[in-house]
Amino acid sequence: MDGMTREPRTAPVTRLLVVDDDPLVRAGLRLMLSAADDIDVVAEGSDGADVQDLVDRHRPDLVLMDIRMPKMDGLAATAALRQRPRPPEVLILTTFTTDSYVLQALRAGAAGYVLKHTPPAQIVAAVHNVMAGEPVLSPGAVRQLIDAVTDPATGTGPARREERERAEAALDRLGAREREVALAVAEGRTNAEIAAACHMSLPTVKAHVSHILTRLGLNNRVQIALLVYRAGRV
Repeated sequence: MDGMTREPRTAPVTRLLVVDDDPLVRAGLRLMLSAADDIDVVAEGSDGADVQDLVDRHRPDLVLMDIRMPKMDGLAATAALRQRPRPPEVLILTTFTTDSYVLQALRAGAAGYVLKHTPPAQIVAAVHNVMAGEPVLSPGAVRQLIDAVTDPATGTGPARREERERAEAALDRLGAREREVALAVAEGRTNAEIAAACHMSLPTVKAHVSHILTRLGLNNRVQIALLVYRAGRV
């Protein structure tokens, strides 16, 4: 209205919980992340066993989770957390890049996997990307993930064949356009890129991604990509 000034619109603030057994790491992460105007570090935890209670008390949007902790590791804590109704997202931040850790974290429902030596600006960007619904994997984790799901040396035997057949059957439950979107997700495309490549509107792409997650019982886009890789479609 005339004579009135409008307050500038600000980006939503991400409420962040940091879980790491090293107090120096927690202090460094808090200092670094709190410098971002749209990130609020609402609490810290030193063990995966504390995560459920901390989430109940502080209602974070995102948990930045270490893997190696004394009582409950970050993988078990992530799996338990993602079983909750409307759980927060989980971003793994660790020094470990072995394929078993990467796969376990992503299968447990983590939305990303970032190494602790990642530059601070990229860790902040990873938080933003996860909250925007985009998967986040450090280059080292990507290499481990691709090797683990595509290496011919590990792709033989009844167990691996059964896993591939299950993945193929799951993808076959999707409609043609949904499969097209799933393949694009596995290629690392954003929703905007999928919309342009597949000649869809952005809301349609988002609806397809949401339906894929619901129909296949998956947590996030990373798990869609894992499924497509296990089915041998990429």
